Amino acid sequence: MAAWLGLTPRQHSSGGKDRLLAVSKRGDAYLRTLLVHGARSVLKVAHQKEDPRSRWLQSLCGRRNKNIAAVALANKNARIVWALLTKKTDYQPEGEPA
Repeated sequence: MAAWLGLTPRQHSSGGKDRLLAVSKRGDAYLRTLLVHGARSVLKVAHQKEDPRSRWLQSLCGRRNKNIAAVALANKNARIVWALLTKKTDYQPEGEPA
C-alpha cells in the first residue's frame, strides 16, 4: 500500500547493486498528502514524548531532514493501516500486550 501511495523510494537496481532514488509520488495524491501532513503534526510534538515511536522519530530527525522523517512516518503509518485493514484487528501500540 505504501508503494501504491508513492511513499517509498523508486528503485533502479541492477547487478546486485541497489539504487534508491527519490520518493515516487505515484498513487492517490490526496491520501498521500493527508498522511504526510499528519506525520508533520506528529513530528512537532515528538520531542515532548518518550514512547518508542517518538524516540524513533527523534533519532531519525537527528540523522535526516524533517521532511524525510515526515515521509518515513507517513510510510510507516500507511503500512500499519494496511495491516489493520487486511487482518481486521485493532491497533496495539508497541510495548502493550495484545
